[in-house]
Amino acid sequence: MQTAGRNMSVRCFGLARFAWPLILLFASFSFGQQASLEGSAASESVTPQALPSESKRIFGIIPNNRTWPSLTNYKPLTTQEKFQIAREDSFDRGTVILAAAFAGYAQFTNADPSFGQGVKGYGRYLGTSYGDFVIGNYMSEAIYPALLHQDPRYFRRGVGSKWTRLGYSVGQIFWTHTDADRTQFNYSELLGNSTAVAISNAYYPDKRSAANSASKLGMQIGVDMASNVLKEFWPDMSRRFSRHRQ
Repeated sequence: MQTAGRNMSVRCFGLARFAWPLILLFASFSFGQQASLEGSAASESVTPQALPSESKRIFGIIPNNRTWPSLTNYKPLTTQEKFQIAREDSFDRGTVILAAAFAGYAQFTNADPSFGQGVKGYGRYLGTSYGDFVIGNYMSEAIYPALLHQDPRYFRRGVGSKWTRLGYSVGQIFWTHTDADRTQFNYSELLGNSTAVAISNAYYPDKRSAANSASKLGMQIGVDMASNVLKEFWPDMSRRFSRHRQ
């Protein structure tokens, strides 16, 4: 029995580390793309597409790199710029903080019993949680948008009633902008997160059923939906907080 337990522990540890080669692969490819950008001509620089630094995070934690003020004077992103957004979202300190929080909650609820408890168990939860963020970001913000010529950015509406803006932000999960300046079903969101969930089955030995996969996909889409709502209303909230501080 003890031998079986040790074998299970070793296997789970190996599965928990499965995400890291993918993370390193995404990181090396993304940083390679960034290096090519730095060596390109100034006319091809991504600097004009950069978001103002004060808008980079929501509540000082949640990464906000792919929000754009409006569709006015729309310019599509290059493939390099899409990978840059995914890189910035994935390797932001806020993403690490969120992964740590999700890992703590998962360990507290014993979401994956084979991971165990204690420091070693938390390390497995943290590694897989962070892997979920990185793989999901690259799939839905870079790889599929580049293949399908879709724009991964969230374009803020900014005007109208609160209910109109709320419906708009939720709807952006299902409809997105294309590089050709048109509206299209958001295949990148659905396929990107579905692929990320499929990959995660390799390092979640306790959650490999179809029901668990559907639940994880629904949760991820729900998180992205809530993120869109925050991105839509964050400037209003930020101004209100600023007035209160004054």
